Amino acid sequence: MNPYALKHALKSGHWPSLLGAWLHFEVSFVVWLLIGALGIAIAQDFALSATQKGLLVAIPLLGGALLRIVVGPFTDQFGVKRVGLGILWIEVVALSLGWLFGHSYAQMLGIGLLLGAAGASFVVALPVASRAYSSQHQGLAMGIAATGNSGVFLATFFAPHLAAHVGWHGVFGLMIGPVLLSAVVFSLFVHETPLHNQPGKSLAASFRMVFQERFMQWLCFFYGVTFGGFVGFSSFLPIFFHDQYGLDMVAAGTLTAACGLAGSIARPVGGHWADRVGGFSLLQVGFPAIGGLCILLAWLPPPFWAFPLTIATLLLLGFGNGVVFQVVSLRYRNMMGTASGFIGAAGGLGGFFLPFWFGLFKDMTGTYASGFLVFVVLTGIATGSVIWIQRSLPLSIKEEAS
Repeated sequence: MNPYALKHALKSGHWPSLLGAWLHFEVSFVVWLLIGALGIAIAQDFALSATQKGLLVAIPLLGGALLRIVVGPFTDQFGVKRVGLGILWIEVVALSLGWLFGHSYAQMLGIGLLLGAAGASFVVALPVASRAYSSQHQGLAMGIAATGNSGVFLATFFAPHLAAHVGWHGVFGLMIGPVLLSAVVFSLFVHETPLHNQPGKSLAASFRMVFQERFMQWLCFFYGVTFGGFVGFSSFLPIFFHDQYGLDMVAAGTLTAACGLAGSIARPVGGHWADRVGGFSLLQVGFPAIGGLCILLAWLPPPFWAFPLTIATLLLLGFGNGVVFQVVSLRYRNMMGTASGFIGAAGGLGGFFLPFWFGLFKDMTGTYASGFLVFVVLTGIATGSVIWIQRSLPLSIKEEAS
């Protein structure tokens, strides 16, 4: 898309809402991955095992996944502004606890679970972006809003540098300021659109609909692989680079930041390409490519090869995130809060399990290779599922997603 066409596309909708949604997600993503970015320092303070490290960085992802299920229907029922501001205030509380307390592993697990509220920002930002633009610009709008996951770059790059000067507790305190700024911008800029739920439709009815929707269940799995892989790797890579290649906290964070930035930039590209080519066609190529890269990483190659392979893997996972949610935005436009809540929760759960199984299998087998091989299996299942859907879906549904 040339600059003139991009400018025209952005002006076709309510761009201040898109800006507010993006900032909400950007800042919240930093908060969500803060423990992962500081994981090396925290693990050293508490002398953690590989399994404990994996659980420590995974627990905020679990908290985000669980809250996304509730927040999604709430945005459809009560509006994004109330829910979005509530999430930001929970973040302030969690950051304050991390700043002033967090003196044991158990306390950090509790704080991490509360920090999971930041992961629910996704379910606020994407409906705002979707409702602010027409159907022909859904992939672009959703992709731009979702580049807020570039917060992984800010978290993994700046948090270790700041921790070297103020300590990891101090980083939690410093993050309170950006969260408050995000709350002000979100309150002033975001346009509250009319709610699309049918009058009297209960949350229980929304839940039943989701569990009866086979198509949504597929999308949950695909997003569990793409976004779960992206956020899970982003949380665990600092520890992996430290343990496997001996990098210090700052170097490991810097390299992880490069990986996260690649995936974040690729997300809107994936959404835009899906607008033009069709989501399923891209996923049919993307999943096996991700699996192939993880097979190479499972050999635990020397740094010269491991680092570019890791960046390429995160880039493709970010691209896949944009593709999946282009399909979601077309199929579930009138209930984006509920749909993004459940599908986003699946992504968060995928992110939780990835660092947990990496740490667990490292303790069991003595190597991180087994963690990569598990992910290879998941990408293989996803590839077969996309091929089957392409051949089996009713034509009307495939046209919506293409």
